[in-house]
Amino acid sequence: MRIGILTGGGDVPGLNPCIKAIVEGAAERGWAVTGFLRGWQGVMSIDPDLLDMTAGNGSIELTPARVRGIDRRGGTILHTSRTDPRRQPEGDRTDHVRAVLKAMGIDVMVTLGGDGTLRFSAHLSSLGMPVISIPKTMDNDVYGTDYCIGFSTAVSRSVAAINALRTTTASHERIAIVELFGRRSGETALLSGFLAQADRIAIAEVPVDEDRLIAQLVADREANPENYSVLVISEGARLASETEGEDQLSRSNTQRNPIGVGQRLARQIEEKSGVGTVVQELAYLMRAGAPDALDRMVGFAFGTLAVQLIERGETGRLVALRDGNYEHVPIGTVLEQVKKLDVSRLYDPQTHRAKIASVEGMPMFLY
Repeated sequence: MRIGILTGGGDVPGLNPCIKAIVEGAAERGWAVTGFLRGWQGVMSIDPDLLDMTAGNGSIELTPARVRGIDRRGGTILHTSRTDPRRQPEGDRTDHVRAVLKAMGIDVMVTLGGDGTLRFSAHLSSLGMPVISIPKTMDNDVYGTDYCIGFSTAVSRSVAAINALRTTTASHERIAIVELFGRRSGETALLSGFLAQADRIAIAEVPVDEDRLIAQLVADREANPENYSVLVISEGARLASETEGEDQLSRSNTQRNPIGVGQRLARQIEEKSGVGTVVQELAYLMRAGAPDALDRMVGFAFGTLAVQLIERGETGRLVALRDGNYEHVPIGTVLEQVKKLDVSRLYDPQTHRAKIASVEGMPMFLY
């Protein structure tokens, strides 16, 4: 048995513990593991007719010795890319991917990724390739699972940064605006803002009424003995006075409007209230560094479950956490719909604050 493994999309802490669990679990069963570098891009870089010349550039052999200690590191030792073989300048390269996997003797592919990576994984599975998918994204927005690797660490990093920023914001008696990743999902901003007890939170799912929000932030500042207030905002939040939207968010960071929503809102705050602002975009720091305890645990568990499913001959599955339990669902579940934050249960658009409608009987993350 030879397992192929790759990581795609943005990196997150917790990928390396998952890779380690898969490699060690495979070794215990006498299986070999090939790691493909840079996601699907690495697979496409290999010529199936010239494996001796090209495979070394796009893949590596993974052994227990090679993955020793990687669980303590963030990111992914396999590197990553945002690549969908179906959407290449030269056309759909799905057949090339299948030819490479066949030529290299890959019996099962294990793919770790977000929505894009997992959608192609589901496509590959539909064509007959045995695939197990593992969800990872700090936005926690893969449909079919309550939790994705990387989410907890992103929230932990954000909470620490928000609270650290309080000292300088208080010293200057300003309004702090902390912008977090989250193009289409406000889940990371909502949970981070709630846990850091920010005064207000603006999420991607609900357009922001700037005048009402600014009035609230000014009032929060005046009510604070230290004369400051804090707003946490998703990068994908939409200001009601603006029309720019999805076309910007679909671009890479370097191709988007260089002035983020946090900066644009800060300008309005200063113009309309006369109060100074502190703007901090956490960006990649949210997913930099080693995984926290929860992402280590979930990474190890997801990798272990993937190997167990392969041993049982159950492929075409997405490993998942649902209602606090480790499970697995059909791999095509990710195609059924887009995961969205339950605004009615968890957020009050009028006050721009988290709203926990109920706790009893709910799983840890209240979904």
